[in-house]
Amino acid sequence: MENIENEKIEMKTMSACMNKLQADGFVSNFMIKVDKLCVVDTDKCYRPEAVKIVNFYRFEGETDPSDSSILYAMETVDGLKGIIADAYGVYADREISKFMKEVEEIMKSTIPSKVQA
Repeated sequence: MENIENEKIEMKTMSACMNKLQADGFVSNFMIKVDKLCVVDTDKCYRPEAVKIVNFYRFEGETDPSDSSILYAMETVDGLKGIIADAYGVYADREISKFMKEVEEIMKSTIPSKVQA
């Protein structure tokens, strides 16, 4: 139980969260280009159906609630893991928001429903 509590404390800032994700193998940095998730330092790009959101973390500014951001942990169909960050709310990047919404919709439609016994 102590380990979980330490992790919660450790993950309170975006930089701490990014460091933890990197240690967990999320080493690529992503950006959105022309409706695709692209690796920053290569020419590899992925359409929404080729990626999944593994996790996300929201952060609020301490002095200004509009100073909010969201960090996504992403994985591609070929096993590449990485992160992409965005502002949250009115300052969000429209391209990132649109792409993430598409990924979420695809994930919702592909998750098998539980069969009731």
